[in-house]
Amino acid sequence: MLRSGCSRILGLGQQGKQAQSQALLRFYHERVVDHYNNPRNVGSFDKNDPDVGTGLVGAPACGDVMKLQIKVDDQTGKIVDACFKTFGCGSAIASSSVATEWVKGKQTEEVLSIKNTEIAKHLSLPPVKLHCSMLAEDAIKAAVKDYEAKRAKTE
Repeated sequence: MLRSGCSRILGLGQQGKQAQSQALLRFYHERVVDHYNNPRNVGSFDKNDPDVGTGLVGAPACGDVMKLQIKVDDQTGKIVDACFKTFGCGSAIASSSVATEWVKGKQTEEVLSIKNTEIAKHLSLPPVKLHCSMLAEDAIKAAVKDYEAKRAKTE
């Protein structure tokens, strides 16, 4: 979506991904472009798996929707894997990608301290794109909450 929109705006037509990426570099920080072109951990887990927590959040103002999932080792409480699917702009995709990288290997309680401001700073998001990093923070919290609710049912 971002690629096609930028292509239309910039008149790139079918010149290829390299030309589009170079055009995006003018508008986004290189980390955003990297995570957009090479997103980490795209995918999904079985939401019915008791070791999986799913966070689904959205921003009605811009239409971004983010699903972030964590897979937790029940014995240690450590997040062993994470994945995401995001429908949104490059900043939303990059924020999701960064969030999944940052939560892996951490305790569920520890990831609750990840703040949107840290994600925004890491990606050098402009103020108009801060809502993307807020979605990532909210998705992390929602995934942990979902996992903990599943655990409470089984105990």
